[in-house]
Amino acid sequence: MKFRLPLTTLMMGVALVATPAIAKKKEPVTPAPTALPTFVDPDPTHDPDDVLYLDLSDGGRVAIRLMPAWAPHHVERIETLTKEGFYNGQIFHRVIDGFMAQTGDPTGTGQGGSQLPDLKAEFNSMPHLRGTVSMARTNDPDSANSQFFIVFYPRFALDRKYTVFGRVISGMEYVDKIQRGEPPANPTKIVQASLASQHLPPPDFAAMQAASAPITADQLSNSQSN
Repeated sequence: MKFRLPLTTLMMGVALVATPAIAKKKEPVTPAPTALPTFVDPDPTHDPDDVLYLDLSDGGRVAIRLMPAWAPHHVERIETLTKEGFYNGQIFHRVIDGFMAQTGDPTGTGQGGSQLPDLKAEFNSMPHLRGTVSMARTNDPDSANSQFFIVFYPRFALDRKYTVFGRVISGMEYVDKIQRGEPPANPTKIVQASLASQHLPPPDFAAMQAASAPITADQLSNSQSN
């Protein structure tokens, strides 16, 4: 005896075969964060627009590699202010031994900044290692403006809370000599800030140090003036 499907059952089966499967609702896929470059080029002749020179009153040139890939708007701000001569003559007003040296305030009090608007935070995964250059701010994450600091020793507690935008590639020994204090009694000054692409020579550090040396009693006794 042969079994035959009823016509209606057979038609339903054909319909099911012909009907595409109902697609399952897909969960939105969160794209993986873009990996930031970790290599910091130590050669100042490469991409000289992104190399910041700080000529310090204590007698040395510090070279900082700016990293647009880490914080493009912060790097743009630093480069803009540098070209305007904003940092020339400014002091390191907050320098904590074993921690960092901070500058970028024309008032020298830590309360000032540039006339440009504050920046939106660009927190990133770059760690606060020795030589890291990072932006200072208030409790407001979007309050960075012109002040920045250079780290003496690693401070990983600052990671992802302050915007890292560069790293010292030469002259860290001069950073180590920056006068400590909040503010220091005799603060270290940025005599000249420039970009490598501007090709500005460093000042005459020997003449600067001679001019700032204290006058001795012997020098006074040998004076030729009346």
